[in-house]
Amino acid sequence: MKLTPQSAGLVAAVTSAASFSTSGAFVKPLLEAGWSPAAAVTARAFSAGLLLLPVVLLSLRGRWHAVWRGRWRLLAMGLLAVAITQLAYFAAIRRVPVATALLIEFLAPLLLVLWVWVTSRRLPRPAVLLGSVLAIGGLILVIGPGALQAVDPVGLALAFVAAIGCAVYFAVAGRPTDGLPPVALAGIGLLIGGVVLGLTGVTGLVPMKAVLGDVTLFGSSVPWWVPLTVVSVFGTAIAYATGIFGSNRLGSRLGSFVGLLEVVFASILAWLVVGEQLTPLQMLGGVLILAGIAAIPAESPAPVPSEAAEPPIRPEFVVTPAGQDPLIG
Repeated sequence: MKLTPQSAGLVAAVTSAASFSTSGAFVKPLLEAGWSPAAAVTARAFSAGLLLLPVVLLSLRGRWHAVWRGRWRLLAMGLLAVAITQLAYFAAIRRVPVATALLIEFLAPLLLVLWVWVTSRRLPRPAVLLGSVLAIGGLILVIGPGALQAVDPVGLALAFVAAIGCAVYFAVAGRPTDGLPPVALAGIGLLIGGVVLGLTGVTGLVPMKAVLGDVTLFGSSVPWWVPLTVVSVFGTAIAYATGIFGSNRLGSRLGSFVGLLEVVFASILAWLVVGEQLTPLQMLGGVLILAGIAAIPAESPAPVPSEAAEPPIRPEFVVTPAGQDPLIG
């Protein structure tokens, strides 16, 4: 049976959410061994970009004009969606609980809905509003209502910057391809993000420390490169590539809501791997997230312009009213 573009996009988006959910379990051993957060995310982003590079070159087949046309998308992906999002998130969790930072960062779908509302001056469809309420309510239950108790204003502001970066990720991924394959956007974006993150460490803006010794992973001692390889392949390279492909087929709005499944998959992974119990509230939250995703109207896939056409390139994101064929959702 042949998948429709939206069905293929949904499969890719769910795969991305599941892949992203593995990140915490494999980055944590590095942090516990003495790695600084900046060093871990830099190694993660850059190594994932290098892993994707052969696939990127194969997908482009010498069409470097597509890279030039997509230069603003690539810069936005690397600088905002990868580098700034990661730096802001890890700076936030030094001031507020991880649950609080996650809750605010995953408000990205709501930010996209609000952005379209403000820029189009049209109230979103009732289905979009209902899906937003259900999904965000479910997110609070899965992460834990206690995440709402943090009061550090700087930490909250940093987490909100991470949320904006997360929203940019879905906005950029949902734009028309302009001949740039999703895997190229993922791979080149990760390389740009990795270089920028590395420069912040070299210049001393953030602490950069890597401990190249054995780490403890699921109760066993393994070399440091084992968890780094897993998180680079699954939690980064596959996660970004499938996420961009999915958002491009579903639209940034629906793609961002499907991305909320990451917290559900992470809870299930913690239950299966380390024996953390799933509470009834968390299970209810997962059901609400699924209900919210189901309520969000699907969007038409982003149109792909012909190779001959050279559309004007503008750095800003163009937005159409919710419910139409959007560039951002």
